[in-house]
Amino acid sequence: MTATAQISVARINGVALHPPGVLLPPEALRQRACTELLRQQAQREGLLAATDTPDLDGATSAAASDAIERLLERALQVPEPSEDACRRYHAAHPTLGGQGERVRLRHVLFAVTPGVDVKQLRQRAEALLLELRCADDGGARFAQAARQWSNCPSGQDGGELGWLATEDCAPEFAREIFGTQEVGVLSRLVHSRFGLHVVEVCERQPGQALPFEQVHTSVALLLRQQAWVNALRQYLQLLAGAAEIEGVQLDAADTPLVQ
Repeated sequence: MTATAQISVARINGVALHPPGVLLPPEALRQRACTELLRQQAQREGLLAATDTPDLDGATSAAASDAIERLLERALQVPEPSEDACRRYHAAHPTLGGQGERVRLRHVLFAVTPGVDVKQLRQRAEALLLELRCADDGGARFAQAARQWSNCPSGQDGGELGWLATEDCAPEFAREIFGTQEVGVLSRLVHSRFGLHVVEVCERQPGQALPFEQVHTSVALLLRQQAWVNALRQYLQLLAGAAEIEGVQLDAADTPLVQ
């Protein structure tokens, strides 16, 4: 028996995550498993047709991506942070969001070029955005996706753009990136004259401190984003606890009281 034949197929509730004989990196396999858990839950809740099936190459249909987004909107009840919580965060990070800020970015660019089907391009970008937001692998999947999909030369470097200031970016791009506290893969596609960007803010260097009243909205957005990521992790643990999982290691919980 060959080594290829000995590779077992990982499955979620009997649905294969890859073709027979294909060995995926552990983080890529876990990411596919998490997406499949969400896709199947969307079907159970009537948000996605039962006839929808995933491709063995890991691609998710546009309908499935939309259904998963609606599922998460329904399932993840993320409260708005209180003003007290925002003030405590601002007191601990007084210069975040200040003037003169710099950010270290990675991105995946889906370029809008003459003749391109913009609708299909957006669907592909939105599917990747969802996948990378759900990834919990230290950034390896983002770098892999940039090398595979990005139409920017930075794709060969995992999408790395390095440290940027406002003046280094197109104005419409800068408006989406600067003046907030967001860190991590942004929850939305960023539009620019070059196309659609999936953006990860890796680090921020603060500028001059601003009063709380000027950054309250941004601080609240950051705290809500952090709460959303934690809620997603807990939700995936609950889905894994109720699923039949073969060939992939996932954290699971059989109770909603996940900490």
